[in-house]
Amino acid sequence: MGRPIGRAGWHPRMPAWIGDVIAAAFIVASAYLRFSGADFRPIDVFTTALVIAPALILPLRRRWPIAVLAACVALYALAAFTESLWPGMVLAIAIAMFGVANRLRRRAALFAALVTIGVIVGINVLASLSTLLDVRAFALVVTVAFAAAAGEGARSRRDYIVAITERAEHAEETKESEARRRVSEERLRIARDLHDAVAHQIAVINLHAGVAFSAIPSRPDDAQEAVRTIRSAARTVLSEISALLEVLRTHDDEGTREISPQPGIERLDELVGQFEEAGLAVTIEIEGDITKAAVGAQIVAYRVIQEGLTNAHKHGADSCAHVLIRVELDTLEIVVTNPTLPSETPPTLETSGDRRSGSALGLIGLRERVAAARGTVEAGPTLGAWQVAATLPVSTDGRR
Repeated sequence: MGRPIGRAGWHPRMPAWIGDVIAAAFIVASAYLRFSGADFRPIDVFTTALVIAPALILPLRRRWPIAVLAACVALYALAAFTESLWPGMVLAIAIAMFGVANRLRRRAALFAALVTIGVIVGINVLASLSTLLDVRAFALVVTVAFAAAAGEGARSRRDYIVAITERAEHAEETKESEARRRVSEERLRIARDLHDAVAHQIAVINLHAGVAFSAIPSRPDDAQEAVRTIRSAARTVLSEISALLEVLRTHDDEGTREISPQPGIERLDELVGQFEEAGLAVTIEIEGDITKAAVGAQIVAYRVIQEGLTNAHKHGADSCAHVLIRVELDTLEIVVTNPTLPSETPPTLETSGDRRSGSALGLIGLRERVAAARGTVEAGPTLGAWQVAATLPVSTDGRR
């Protein structure tokens, strides 16, 4: 079958049997041409069979290239010693040599060419057709060598096309794999930002809605303050959702933007104030110079504290929590601890993979965020309390 026309670099290929027919016609027709000053005409069954034989065996070179080349050389020897040699035999050997070089590796093809040239020159000398210095012997050597070189060139070109095709396919597969990886990473990034920013504000709205509901009959001022907080948090949520939709609708070549500016430890007082307004008493203990930590480490530390305080407010007892920030030579440690009710079992990093509550998903995102910053995080019960503890390198590059 020919290759389809219309694609760049693709051309129709002639069927193999047409080339075999053309080669057979030249081999047989050359028997009626003058050779070495003498006329050779197939006049009996032997000479006719000698003329037809190479034309019949050449199509088999695609499957048995060495065997066909050896058969052609043997027929050449038979024709030389019976004085029935004609130019078609040299053409048959050249075609067979091309087939060997086109199908075997370079070293094997070179060895076959040298052996063929040596055998043919030896046959010519023994049959007294030429001497080593005869022009005809030189022309014969050049013909076989050229056929071998042409076959090697065809094989090299075929291997090159196969190699660049495989390389292009691999590049395409790699591109698709990279695109899938980037999409997956972006989905995780959006999920983490959605939980950190939007879910936190929703929790604030929920808490203050309860405060407003209970305060309306007896404490209208408190109820109004709670409603103002709900309104502010709702505006923040709408802004975050709008930014999220913008990210989702942005093409890859236009770049991406953060859902919101990522807060760091410098906004810790604001975060604690929000929880204290919701009724959670928070104590903070800082050991070391927090400014020594890189910006990326401070951002991740803020998220650890945010998640720890959110879980403390949802699942903790006595409405209190303690935050420890310790900066050492090359590590930043954050520990959020709160007492728990005996009946309350907050989610841990071990159970978060099976639970789909907001806290469980928050811990999943927290684990991913801390791991991206080359840190570790643990969450679970300890000495009658529950804590979230994260350790980050001070020099983290802040990868999210």
